Amino acid sequence: MAKLRNQPTASPPPTLGEGCLARYDPEALAETDGTDFPGAAELWQKLNPPDAASAPATDAPAGTRTPAHPPASKSSK
Repeated sequence: MAKLRNQPTASPPPTLGEGCLARYDPEALAETDGTDFPGAAELWQKLNPPDAASAPATDAPAGTRTPAHPPASKSSK
């Protein structure tokens, strides 16, 4: 007798468009197809607590940008 529980039954929802413009059809999506996770932000903060290196600067004026590094030299000297 074949083992039926080892056969996958999931399938992706219908899509619209082709190639890089392909996207899931919002009309065909049901509540069970969604990825809504209201606790995602809280879980992210719990698993990735902010530290001094990743904290936003509080003394920089608004609209100020950090200058980019100059491009690396292609020379091997």
